[in-house]
Amino acid sequence: MAKTQSVTSIQVSPEAERRSRFIKYTIAMVIRVICIVLAVAVPISWLTLIFVAGAVFLPYFAVVIANAQGAGNVSSKSKSAEAPTIRISADAFRKAETPDEK
Repeated sequence: MAKTQSVTSIQVSPEAERRSRFIKYTIAMVIRVICIVLAVAVPISWLTLIFVAGAVFLPYFAVVIANAQGAGNVSSKSKSAEAPTIRISADAFRKAETPDEK
């Protein structure tokens, strides 16, 4: 008999994974916009350089963080789902007897 599947062994759906990446990237871009506004609003100082660096380098890190393929909440022991295997014995393929052959 085939092994039963566990619901916890199934990976995250593509829609949920895509939504998670979208949220991470959106948060990073909101922070970038705040950095741009503060870089313009704050008088020129060392703090301005930090805001400019954040506005310049944050898009790269946002893409890397959003596309990182981590285990997340999924256990590292989990396997991907497998379909059960149906086994048919060779007896099932014997030629059926017709009433004339008896």
